[in-house]
Amino acid sequence: MNKKVLITGATSGIGKAAAEFLASQGARLILCGRREDRLSALKEELPTEVHTLNFDVRDRSAVFESIDSIPEDFKPVDVLINNAGNAHGLDDVVGADLDDWDAMIDGNVKGLMYVTKAVLPQMTEQNKGQIINVGSIAGLEVYPKGNVYCASKFAVDAFTQGLRIDLNAYGIRVGAIHPGLVETEFSEVRFKGDREKAATVYSQLDALQAEDIANTILFMINAPEHVTLADITILPTAQASATIINKREK
Repeated sequence: MNKKVLITGATSGIGKAAAEFLASQGARLILCGRREDRLSALKEELPTEVHTLNFDVRDRSAVFESIDSIPEDFKPVDVLINNAGNAHGLDDVVGADLDDWDAMIDGNVKGLMYVTKAVLPQMTEQNKGQIINVGSIAGLEVYPKGNVYCASKFAVDAFTQGLRIDLNAYGIRVGAIHPGLVETEFSEVRFKGDREKAATVYSQLDALQAEDIANTILFMINAPEHVTLADITILPTAQASATIINKREK
């Protein structure tokens, strides 16, 4: 794969799995994340050329400064994978923590927009490129106590559709992946490090793994240039919707 790919949230979960899959295909990678130690370790592990950028997508200045610092031999970015984002808390609106709301809106929505805006000039100048936004089934249907997390992912879906329209004249492919339950650090972050509570989310079913989403990302990238896979919803077989999940008896 003769492409230069930028991945946000590359130090764990879906982002890390995507980096590993794409490295195995020969892509040159620009890996972004907040945890510099993990970025450095991942760079050493991967069998391809890697450039790392250590920043938080919520920090607008850091986003644009970091993207501007990409070395010339890693430009132009051919594929942007907007993967960074988190859920914080699972509360109804009455009991919710406003800091959790800010973290989700700033990371899942504004951060994704900042990175996209920073990378776009490299693509529009070439009249070519691809943007893949990692959304969620929570961006397609709302579930109890999901309120602001769902709102943030609905925003990702709407922004993706807007991008596809605005970038049509530039020949840039824009798509989104909407996963259901994926067994990563996601729930551990949502529940403030409570591993036992996080584990119950994925118990009694075969949840998706980060590699399943990474394989879907690779599938989207490998589609012929005249093909845009606009939206892919991917669920574990045990999940029918955001709220209908067939858990096995113990």
